[in-house]
Amino acid sequence: MKIRVNKKSYFRLDIDEMNGYTPGEQPKMLNLIKLNTNENPYPPSPKVIEAIRNFELNHLRLYPDPMCDSIRDVVAELHGVKRENVIAGNGSDDILTMAIRCFTDGERVAACFDPTYSLYNVLARMQGAKCIKIRLKRDFSLPANVVKKADGANLLLIARPNSPTGRSYPLKQVAKICEKFDGIVLIDEAYADFAGDNCADFVKCFDNVIISRTMSKSYSLAGIRFGYALASAKIIDGMMKVKDSYNVSMLTQAAVKAALQDREYLAETVAKILNTRKRLVKKLAALGFEIVESDANFVFAAPPDNDGKNFFDVLRDNQIVTRYFPGKTTGRYVRISIGTDEQINKLLEIAKKLYQPR
Repeated sequence: MKIRVNKKSYFRLDIDEMNGYTPGEQPKMLNLIKLNTNENPYPPSPKVIEAIRNFELNHLRLYPDPMCDSIRDVVAELHGVKRENVIAGNGSDDILTMAIRCFTDGERVAACFDPTYSLYNVLARMQGAKCIKIRLKRDFSLPANVVKKADGANLLLIARPNSPTGRSYPLKQVAKICEKFDGIVLIDEAYADFAGDNCADFVKCFDNVIISRTMSKSYSLAGIRFGYALASAKIIDGMMKVKDSYNVSMLTQAAVKAALQDREYLAETVAKILNTRKRLVKKLAALGFEIVESDANFVFAAPPDNDGKNFFDVLRDNQIVTRYFPGKTTGRYVRISIGTDEQINKLLEIAKKLYQPR
């Protein structure tokens, strides 16, 4: 049979023209110290391990609860809301996808800050929507007139703490944006458990706010894929219409329920990460690094020579993988996930060799 060669593209023009999202590298290096995707360096709660070990595997032949009601009840109690104010997803990326589906299209525009989580723009393009990029100040704080700059958008995506910078925006500023913006404000709180405050209670004050959370970071469950959102019952009801039918597996639901109920272990793990973060910031600052104030489980640090790419390359040559974001503003920095004390000590040894004054 002769092979048919057809140069015609069957894809939508938006898909042909867009660049897909690039996830953090999952390298196969030997003796690797992996500090590039903000994973938790500590294992999940022992209660999670026990729940998985005791899971009735025969149940995997059945479909999971499509609504994740038992999880939604735990989340609702945790945040002082009702089940109708919670939706579950296959990671918070699934929550973001639902929101983009609901509130953007060829006429309804999205908006986000720059720099921020690059998936926002990719998801908008996938939906055939434009995404307004609002440039942050040089210190990565909020610019003036955010609402005016987002004019025409139907969905404003705010990562707080932001990625890749780790910076949080003052609650009063974010509340003012929610109050003035004529559309939906989705506040992505993937790193909220590492911050001093959060916006979860905004859903009790504003009927246009969605709060998204993930279990990937603070709960050490990146591999299990679970996220959730809080919002008004009306918004949750609409998002339910566009979610995939069985978007959270039965095994995931069992693990997540156990994790959510072990608040003591969460507090212990977060405390260890915050202590390591504090030490890393202090040591890098002593070497002349410029560091963005972080409320996340990573730091965004510029070496004394402002050559972020070189620092990234030298670390990689020493089997330490961090994250580098090319660009005029971000290219000075390297994003370093908070690992164990031992891992961070090895990174600091290399930094001292490179930048310790002689």
